[in-house]
This record gives sequence, structure tokens and C-alpha cells, in this order.
Amino acid sequence: MPVASGATPCPRSHSSFSDGSIVANSAISELSELENVIEAGRGYLETRVVAEIDGGSGTRFPLYAIALGNPDRAVPAIGFFGGVHGLERIGADVVIAYLRHLVMRLRWDSTLHRQLESVRLVFMPLVNPGGMWRGTRANPNGVDLMRNAPLDAHERVPPLIGGQRLSSRLPWYRGHRNGAMETESRALCEAVGEELLTRDFSIALDCHSGFGLVDRVWFPYAHTRIPLRHLAEIHALKEIFRQTHTHHPYIFEPQSRQYLTHGDLWDFLHLRACETAGRVFLPLTLEMGAWLWIKKNPRQLFSRQGIFNPQVAHRQQRVLRHHLSLLDFLARATCSYRLWLPEGEARARHHELAVSHWYR
Repeated sequence: MPVASGATPCPRSHSSFSDGSIVANSAISELSELENVIEAGRGYLETRVVAEIDGGSGTRFPLYAIALGNPDRAVPAIGFFGGVHGLERIGADVVIAYLRHLVMRLRWDSTLHRQLESVRLVFMPLVNPGGMWRGTRANPNGVDLMRNAPLDAHERVPPLIGGQRLSSRLPWYRGHRNGAMETESRALCEAVGEELLTRDFSIALDCHSGFGLVDRVWFPYAHTRIPLRHLAEIHALKEIFRQTHTHHPYIFEPQSRQYLTHGDLWDFLHLRACETAGRVFLPLTLEMGAWLWIKKNPRQLFSRQGIFNPQVAHRQQRVLRHHLSLLDFLARATCSYRLWLPEGEARARHHELAVSHWYR
């Protein structure tokens, strides 16, 4: 299996950048845990600091991109992303837990080593460390990263939640019109462009929480109700997951069934992928049903962190175990995509079934 070459060493807690600003990693437990996993995976993981995020008050944080597996562009790839919204710590926790699961298996699992010869795995577990440190959904500039892409919805969006340019003091702020994308958004797009969109087949899973009572797997689009080009492939993926996980709790659906938004990063990246003929890129969002945690523990309503994250230790552990099988399934499905990706009449049939199921 290919191992890291020229991996960037990790800055440790409360170390300093060259300009004297402080990296207060211990202030974010997820960042400390991620660096522990990186250290445990030394020799297997390719680790880069793709950006330095200004958290304010002279504090800065590293934004890590981590990869393992075969770097050859001829093999498929999957990316796992978390912490895009600073309040949704559980998304980062899920991605870090899966990365640790892989690192520990690399020490003894020859099957995993063989699998990694045929796939590339990419991780950005903590996209918005500044927002997590400040306890905000947005980044330190007040911008909601999932409303930050230069893409407007084709139809009317819900007020505020669909993205607004009125003020960074209000939630769901998109940033200045015609302004550059935020550092975190650019870093995510550049990592996806370099590692995923350069391949014939790739998947991305972005882990969030805070919507509804059940766990959902959303796929594009969020800016329009028109089906995406790769609807048949999404339906085929859902079907093989259903066949192998008969009693799974997830609802697969386009995000547009719930609400429309401006500036969705995954819509933006999928449209970029479609510019290359024959390329298949399937961006998914795991939207964990955080209101179920509130239903079981109503006191969480009085904690801003608790609204979006399980507060009881055993519930947190159950959530991390619960989603591990989904992430592992997606990695295996990516590795073996040629065995299930529909073509010809099968693709037409999957498209017909998907339209009937989700759009009528």
C-alpha cells in the first residue's frame, strides 16, 4: 500500500506560527483528537495543512487535509468531510472516529491494505476550526460556508435560511456579493478538485447535524428541484445499500425536497464535475436527526451546543458506532464501483425509478 511521502508534521497544542500567533489546539477537543490520530497513523497518512485559519484574538488554527491509499488518478476516490458548521461538532467526531478506525486496522488488517491499493481516501474532518472554537455555525468572519459558493438558486428560497447577504450578524450569511470565497470554502473546493474531480468516479460524504428527527442522506441539488445528471447512479447506490443493510434508518432524498438554498458548495462542485464528460461525482450529506436527541433530553434546548450534538456520553458513543457502517460501506462501494454502477438499459431503469420515487 502506498504510504505518506513528504507528509507535513502536525503543529502541537499551543504552538506558534512564524508570525507569533498561537495555535490553541487544546481549546478544541476535536482538533486535539485529530492530531492524535495523525500521529498514530504516521507512515500511513499523507497529511497537509492546506490553510491557516484566523480565529481572532491572535489565535490561528491549522486546516488539515489527510489522505491514504493509492494516489494513482486511475483509481476511484472518496472524501469524508466534517465540521463545516462550527456548532455541529458531532459531524467532525464521526469523521475522526472513522479515520481512527482505519488507522488502527492498518496495523493488522491485510484485507484493508489490499483494498487501499484500489481506492483513494481523503479526509477533512474539521473544515471550520475557527467556528468550532468560537461556538458558531459560521466561520470567524460570520460567513456560513454552506452558503458561500458563487451559485444562486433558480427558485425562491426560504427567508434567511436559504442564504442572505444582509449582514454577517444574521445567520446563514453568504458573504459579500462578488467577493472571494472564504478560506475554508476555497480549501475544501481545492481539495475536492485535486483529489476527487480528477478521477472517473468519486464520492464525497459531508457530515452535519441539526435537521429533523431521523437521519437523512441528502444529495444535490439544493439550488434547484431539477434532478441532477447522476440521479441513476445515486439510486443504484441507495439500492445496494438497502440490499446489504436491510434495516437501515436513513432516508435518502434530494435536499430540495426539504428546502432550497443559495451557495451550496456541493451543488457548485457537482456542476464543476459535470463539465468533464463521463466523470461521475456523487456528493452526499449525512444530516443527523439532532431533534431526536432533544426529544430524549429536552434540557439540551438550553445549550447551544446541545441542540446540534448528543450531550450524554453513551448517546455520543452510540452515534459514532451507528454511522461507522455507512462510512465503511461508502468506501467499499467506491472501491468496487464498476460492479454496481448502472449502464445502458439498467441506467435508464434506475433513472425512471428515481424520478418516480423522488420527483413525482
